[in-house]
Amino acid sequence: MAKSDGWGANRGQTFPVEVLTPEEVDLLIRSCSTRGSAGIRDAGLVATLYFAGLRVQEALDLLPRDLDLAAGTINVQRGKGGRQRVATLIGSAGGALIQRWLDRRHKLGLSGRCRLFCTLFGTPTAQSNVRQAFQRLKERAGIEKRVHPHGLRHSHAHYLSMTGKVPLTAIQGQLGHTNLTTTARYLDHLAPEARVAILRGID
Repeated sequence: MAKSDGWGANRGQTFPVEVLTPEEVDLLIRSCSTRGSAGIRDAGLVATLYFAGLRVQEALDLLPRDLDLAAGTINVQRGKGGRQRVATLIGSAGGALIQRWLDRRHKLGLSGRCRLFCTLFGTPTAQSNVRQAFQRLKERAGIEKRVHPHGLRHSHAHYLSMTGKVPLTAIQGQLGHTNLTTTARYLDHLAPEARVAILRGID
């Protein structure tokens, strides 16, 4: 894929998961260009991964028609194992960022047959290119943790858990896990101080 497209080259790197705070996610989004098409697309992708907890390939497989921003839902047609589910886009910030990319797509002349987060030329995007783009965003944002697409999925699950309002089964459904054991592993990233705060809140 052309370097000028904004995604970068594949180095085949993998990184351990480190949960990002909402503030760090905001820094990541703010590091995306608000004028260039690639930056607007990148911000929409970050928003989709974090605010809906999608796997990166699930996000890259989306078509514009899979979105219902008015309802705040995303129809994941090709989840892991070929399973379909409806994910909820939490909050309003993510929807606004995705809508901005939809508007830019229209100006670029990209049809609804192109994947939602396609290249600026309308071709599908590779996971490896997204991972490399995330490294550039991390450096611009000045985040010291490892930053990669799947980490935003873990960060989403962590955020839902920390609200204290979302049952584990609802998090399981949101992430598209077939069993609770997998979901529980996603929540093993609670920092000690966060775990203490939760336990101290129990009467």
